[in-house]
Amino acid sequence: MGAKAENTKERIRQEAYRLFADKGFKEVTMTDICKKTGLSRGGLYRYYSSTGEIFSEILSKEYVIADRIRKQESAKAILEDMLWEIKGEIMDKELSLSLAIYEYANLGNGEFFNHIHKNAKKRWISLIRYGMEMKEFKKVNAEQVSELILYYYQGLRMWSRVIPFDKQVAEYYADTIRKMLLM
Repeated sequence: MGAKAENTKERIRQEAYRLFADKGFKEVTMTDICKKTGLSRGGLYRYYSSTGEIFSEILSKEYVIADRIRKQESAKAILEDMLWEIKGEIMDKELSLSLAIYEYANLGNGEFFNHIHKNAKKRWISLIRYGMEMKEFKKVNAEQVSELILYYYQGLRMWSRVIPFDKQVAEYYADTIRKMLLM
């Protein structure tokens, strides 16, 4: 797939993300996505066959850290970049996919979410173990801490839809993770 096609797919995902955050999963149609992107139905179907396929791709986006670990970048720098992005997600309640995720999971997509969770957990475990090897992180149970990090984050994202958070809440999250991991 060429650069133009990749750019179009990225634009589709970005616009669909906003629709899913606003309306949930069940209420978004391919027609909505066509209107939002300006693509014809044929143009949209050239890239995606359903809203489920688009939503799955959006949720499969991952923080890329494996290359950074291979390059032996600082574990602390990788952690800080991840926390910066996560804090932004926590504070941007208008772009929360919590409702859409709940709806999508209830349509029989539980195994998909297990897969996403396992990948996120593996990513965190690899970063934590790398940080311990580099002597930048405290010695901790990497599996236990990764679970805590993930569930704490998901709870904040879900509650951000109904409880107004100030910036301090996102900073508490980041500080808690730093205190658990950093020397």
